[in-house]
Order: sequence, then C-alpha cells, then structure tokens
Amino acid sequence: MENNLFHASIMQKNCLYSTTSSNDASGEEAEQKQKISVTFVDKDGEEKHIKVPIGMSMLEAAHENDIELEGACEGSLACSTCHVIVMNMEYYNKLEDPSDEENDMLDLAFGLTETSRLGCQVIAKPELEGIRLAIPAATRNFAVDGCYRQEEARI
Repeated sequence: MENNLFHASIMQKNCLYSTTSSNDASGEEAEQKQKISVTFVDKDGEEKHIKVPIGMSMLEAAHENDIELEGACEGSLACSTCHVIVMNMEYYNKLEDPSDEENDMLDLAFGLTETSRLGCQVIAKPELEGIRLAIPAATRNFAVDGCYRQEEARI
C-alpha cells in the first residue's frame, strides 16, 4: 500500500508540474497551422479564393480545393501540367528562383510568360499572402511512349 501511495504521489507531481498543455503548439506546429490567402483565376476569369497552409505547394492546395490544375506527374518535376502564371511581378520576385529542372519543364508549357512557374514548385510562405495565380487555358502533357503527344484544353 505504501508503494502505491508513492507512485500516486509521483504521478500527481508530474501532472502538477507539467510545463506543456495539450493546447500549446511548438513554433514549428504553429507555423504549419498558419495560412495565407491565395487566389486562383481560371481561363474564364473566375476567381477562387482559398487559404493555403504555410509549406504547402500550390498544386496540392489546388487539388485540395477542387481547382482544375492537373499535375500529371504529381509534383515530381516531370511535366508542365501544373503551369501557373503569377499575376503580379512583386509576388513573382518573392519566389525562389526556378531550378534548372523547373525551367526545362516550363519550356514545354502552353502559354509561357515571364512570370510562369510550376504550381508544384510554388510553396506557400508568409510573404506570398494575397498572391494571385492564373491558370492557362490549356496544358501540354507529353507522354514518353514513342511519338505520342497530347495537348489538352481546359474546358
């Protein structure tokens, strides 16, 4: 019985002196819960405003919000079907420079512009709060199967 009281006393001390609560979040967890506002503009000019968690790609955000942004390679930098156009140069300049692999895929994109990026490579961060992304009217999806080529219009 004395042993049980000792264990109960230790358990009580641990609960009383705990420095964390279930409501506290570490800095990293809190950052991941932060969201930025992003607007996608489709080929018809219709806008969809969404909230995107910090650290998430625009391709993932589009898919989670039923926005038609293909992403045939699932973000592996093997296609250009998640091509987006950053509508404001100020936001474009806040992005990391595109890698050589991204530039190679962008060369294949339909309707390439000076502010074109791949949605899988645009990652939400606080500086991008309010970014607007246009989705081109068509995509090019090149399958490496002989000479097969497919060009798809977003209808």
